[in-house]
Amino acid sequence: RESTSSESEDSSEEELSGPSVQPQSSAQGPAEDTDDDEFIGPPLPPGFKDSDDDNDDTEEEDNNPVKKIPDSHEITLQHGTKTVSALGLDPSGARLITGGYDYDVKFWDFAGMDASLQAFRSLQPCECHQIKSLQYSSTGDVILVVSGNSQAKVLDRDGFPVMECIKGDQYIVDMTNTKGHTAMLNSGCWHPKIKEEFLTCSNDGTVRTWDVNNEKKHKSVFKPRSIQGKRVIPTTCTYSRDGKLIAAGCQDGSIQIWDRNMTVHTKFHCRQAHDPGTDTSCLTFSYDGTVLASRGGDDTLKLWDIRQFKKPLNSAERLSSFFPMTDCCFSPDDKILVTGTSVKKGGGSGKLIFFYRETFQKLYEIEVTDASVVRCLWHPKLNQIMVGTGNGLAKVYYDPVKSQRGAKLCVVKTKRKERQAETLTQDYIITPHALPMFREPRQRSTRKQLEKDRLDPMKSHKPEPPVAGPGRGGRVGTHGGTLSSYIVKNIALDKTDDSNPREAILRHAKEAEENPYWVAPAYAKTQPKTVFAEVEPEDDETDKPEWKKRKI
Repeated sequence: RESTSSESEDSSEEELSGPSVQPQSSAQGPAEDTDDDEFIGPPLPPGFKDSDDDNDDTEEEDNNPVKKIPDSHEITLQHGTKTVSALGLDPSGARLITGGYDYDVKFWDFAGMDASLQAFRSLQPCECHQIKSLQYSSTGDVILVVSGNSQAKVLDRDGFPVMECIKGDQYIVDMTNTKGHTAMLNSGCWHPKIKEEFLTCSNDGTVRTWDVNNEKKHKSVFKPRSIQGKRVIPTTCTYSRDGKLIAAGCQDGSIQIWDRNMTVHTKFHCRQAHDPGTDTSCLTFSYDGTVLASRGGDDTLKLWDIRQFKKPLNSAERLSSFFPMTDCCFSPDDKILVTGTSVKKGGGSGKLIFFYRETFQKLYEIEVTDASVVRCLWHPKLNQIMVGTGNGLAKVYYDPVKSQRGAKLCVVKTKRKERQAETLTQDYIITPHALPMFREPRQRSTRKQLEKDRLDPMKSHKPEPPVAGPGRGGRVGTHGGTLSSYIVKNIALDKTDDSNPREAILRHAKEAEENPYWVAPAYAKTQPKTVFAEVEPEDDETDKPEWKKRKI
């Protein structure tokens, strides 16, 4: 008994849960050699890559950053015909907004668009002012609109106004004492962390921060100053990635950076960042927050370490820029810097140029279109590049493998055909308690109703084409629908010779006598008999002397 119990304990310990493992020799057969490399089971699917291959690819991509640029595919959104001067993408990447010199702001929803690529809303929030900047807040629920007037606006996701900044008093000299901007705005952006705060800069020489919940007055004012201490106009402004610093590029070529809580003195200052008198069109901080990129109106792109602000880390030249909002931005991995170039009409193609951040070596360029490239935006979540051009296009570059959602969602949707049946059939009115004589036959289906309507000569009558020329069949010509034009036209067309008025009147005498309609029946009893003078023959005038003859 002891021996049997010990055997049962051993067997319970060795027992495995799950199906029993068969020896490999029995599965492969006795004749085959068992190699380690040989696959057991079904073959791998065609698109499968081994993990070693993936590692090799990622290593290659790290070594060659060009492979990270998602430019294999593109879609073109037609904003209008004038320059697309503002682009904004919400943080999730679901919606794109474009603004232009035609005063329009258009909303594009990637998930709701089909292959026809139509905007779902278009509006003019600032009436007749060019749109300078558009940006979604950090939560994506409101949009900042900066235009050519002095009041920035905040819209909600659907384009309805939330608040409008107050206009300052232009007769007050000290700009700190005015409640808002007094001159044209140049740029604006949201605070990256505080969702209610945003920043604007203006030609009145101030940079102001605002709270969405208080439209009556700004939060704080920053006044950039030149070397002589005079007022200087900021052309662009931005927050650092943590929101603690505020940077402004000014018309005297300087870049001035303040601590957000200290409005008086600048924390960092570079006097000669760009050429004086040129508009610095863009400032942007890298994702790690240590480096600042500036796009100058002097056709340069420079990279700065704000801790050593005297000299740029790197600089690229001969990048033409004709617009005061030409952009530059960092790639999501912070290794590439992108900017656009401007061209004159017929002067070639506008390009999107990619620089390696460390060495500022030119990595790659994309010829976008035969107009200037003004705005560019590389979204970190979608990994797609949006470009606004000088001829009214907004292009989206993406890669089906490396990019997420965005343009990939709308390209696959087919264009919906409009159903004509709905437009031709009449609405069926339901009257349950009507008398039988007034009751309409119930509609079975729109197709059957359409076939019936086709047979009806009244419903399927083709509309008359517009009349070309003078008009015919009682219809007036196209170039005049009024009564006066109709009368004038008929007088002009009337070719009857009315040189003898007596004959013109008597032409209708016979008809009036045979069918009296107006005058004769009314005065039938009292009307005297008409007597007309007899026409003298014209030959008699030849015998008369010259002075007696009638002068014509």
